[in-house]
Amino acid sequence: MKIKLRQENQNDHKSVFDLIEKAFEKEEYSDHKEQFLVERLRKSDAFIPELSMVAEVENEIAGHILLTKLEIKNDTASFESLALAPVSVLPKFQGKGIGSKLIVHAHEVAKELGYKSVILLGHPDYYPRFGYELCEKYHIEMPFDVPAENCMVIPLTENGLSGVSGKVVYPTAFFE
Repeated sequence: MKIKLRQENQNDHKSVFDLIEKAFEKEEYSDHKEQFLVERLRKSDAFIPELSMVAEVENEIAGHILLTKLEIKNDTASFESLALAPVSVLPKFQGKGIGSKLIVHAHEVAKELGYKSVILLGHPDYYPRFGYELCEKYHIEMPFDVPAENCMVIPLTENGLSGVSGKVVYPTAFFE
């Protein structure tokens, strides 16, 4: 199976909407509205076109990932970071490495663009394989009450989280 990764374009939006809806349809810990979040984020200041990517298999969009800007703030400083939300793979393509390829590729592109870290809320048994660690290790807090084991961060560069601590400030599009 040949997987082609590329930047999402406007013609992909309907396919990506449907893909995200199907990918999260049976997810227990989902509000089943991730597809609407992606639409809002595309229209927000947090959107970075290069970090909205799709995976194609035989000209069918099989997966999508989105990284958007966020901040980590404390009393004395503000640090730019990225949010990984969401990564989606069509059910018929799940378990074939597409999500992994999207995550690794998104990290590479984000690093090339100068970003130093990515934060996410996700499954504690999936994301550590990519280098994600608990946010609490870096004294990074989420702005809402969620289990600590689901709050993770990865430095994209050596010392990418050096001196970084504080509370995550998500773009308003996450809460609309």
